[in-house]
Amino acid sequence: MMNALERRSTFALSSIFALRMLGLFMIIPVFSIAGQSYQYATPALIGLAVGVYGLSQALLQIPFSLVADRFSRKPLVVIGLLLFALGGAVAAMSHTIYGVIIGRAIAGAGAVSAVVMALLADVTREEQRTKAMAAMGMSIGLSFVVAFSVGPWLTSLVGISGLFWVTTVMGLVAILMLLLVPKVTRHHKNFQQGYLAQLKQVIQMGDLNRLHLSVFSLHLLLTAMFIYVPSQLIEFAGIPLSKHGLVYLPLLLVSLFFAFPSIIVAEKYRKMRGIFLTAITGIIVGLLILIFGYESKYILLTGLGIFFIAFNVMEALLPSWLSKSAPIQSKATAMGINASSQFLGAFFGGTLGGQLLMLHNTSLGWSILAAIAILWLLISFSLAQPRYLSSIVLPLPEVKQTDEWTSKLLAIRGIEEVVVMTEQRVAYIKVDKRVIDDTARQHLTQLLGSEVAI
Repeated sequence: MMNALERRSTFALSSIFALRMLGLFMIIPVFSIAGQSYQYATPALIGLAVGVYGLSQALLQIPFSLVADRFSRKPLVVIGLLLFALGGAVAAMSHTIYGVIIGRAIAGAGAVSAVVMALLADVTREEQRTKAMAAMGMSIGLSFVVAFSVGPWLTSLVGISGLFWVTTVMGLVAILMLLLVPKVTRHHKNFQQGYLAQLKQVIQMGDLNRLHLSVFSLHLLLTAMFIYVPSQLIEFAGIPLSKHGLVYLPLLLVSLFFAFPSIIVAEKYRKMRGIFLTAITGIIVGLLILIFGYESKYILLTGLGIFFIAFNVMEALLPSWLSKSAPIQSKATAMGINASSQFLGAFFGGTLGGQLLMLHNTSLGWSILAAIAILWLLISFSLAQPRYLSSIVLPLPEVKQTDEWTSKLLAIRGIEEVVVMTEQRVAYIKVDKRVIDDTARQHLTQLLGSEVAI
C-alpha cells in the first residue's frame, strides 16, 4: 500500500499532468470551427495550430529529459509549466491564426511530461510504481473525456480566446501543485558520460525501443480512433456530437474497473509481460469487432469498450515498465524519448485518421488500424520481463551531510539507487534482490546499525 508521502506526490503530479492535458484537449473539439474566426485562417493553418503543440513537445522532450538526469527535476517542471502558461496567454491575445500558432508552439515547448514521470518515479517505491503510474494514466484519460465534454460548453461562455486564458490559469495552478511534492536528491552509481553518449546508450537498448514503439502505436491508434469514430457514433449509433462525452465517460469508468486488477496482477505476481501482451491482444480484439460490427450500435460500443479497457491497462503499464528497464542514471532521458514517441504517435494518428475518413469504407479503415496493432503485437513478443527492484524506506542518519552515507550505501553490492528526501528525513533505498548476497546484507546491517529484511 502507498504511504502518505507517495499518495500526496502521486495526487499532485497526476494533477499537473491532468491540468496540462485538460487545457490541451479542450481546444481540439472546438478549434476546427472556432478557429475560422481568426484573420488569415485557412483549414491548413487551423490544423497546424492544433498540431504544432505536439510537434514542439516531440522535439523538446529529449533535451528537457537529458538535463533532468543531471539537475533537479522540480525547477525544470516549473519552467515547462511557465512556458505552457505563456503560450496560452499569447494565443489568447492573438487576433490572427499566426499568433495562435506561435502561442501553441510556445506552450508545447514546455515539454516536461517525461520530467514529471521521472519525478514520480523518484518519490515512489518500486513496489508502488505501477499504481502511481496507473493513477497518472487514468488522470490523463479522465482529462480527455472531461475536456471533450466541457470544451464546447466553455467556449460558448467565454469564446475561444477565453478558452486559451483558461489553459494559462491551469498552467499556473499546476505550478502550485508542485508544493505538495517533496524535494528529492538522487544518488546512484554514477557513470559520467556526455549528453550524446548518454542518448546513444539509451537509443541502443532494444527493449526500450520496443516500449517506445509501443507508446507510439498506442497513441497513434487512440488519436486515429477519436478522429474516425465520432462520425460512426452519429451515423450508426444515433448519438449527436454534443453527447459523445457521455459515451466516453462510462466506457472509461468501466475500463478502470478492469484495468486496476490487471495492474495489481502485473506487479504483485510479476506478470507484467503477460498482461502487456494480453492488453495489445485486447486492442486487436476491439478493432476486429469494429471491423465486422460497426453498423450495430451495441456492437460498436462493445468494440470501443474493449479497446478502452486494453488502452488504460497499457497506459498504466508502459511508464512503469519503462522506469524499471531504463538505466537509473538515464531514467528521464529514456522517458523523454518515450514521450516524444507518444506525441509523434498522436501526430501521425491524427494524420492517418483524416485519411481514413476520406476512404468512405469503414471496414477497411478499421482493418488498417487492426493491422497496425497486429504488427505491434508481433514486435512486442521479443520483450523480456522487466527487472524488479525492491525499495526500503529508511530514516536519515543524524548527520549534517548525507553524501558520505549514501556513497557507502551505493558501494554495497545490489543497492542501485538512493533517493533522499531531506525535509521528510527519509530515504528510499532501491535494491536488486537477485544480486544482493549475505556479505552485502552484513555490510548494510553494519552501516545502518540494525538488521533490515531484504
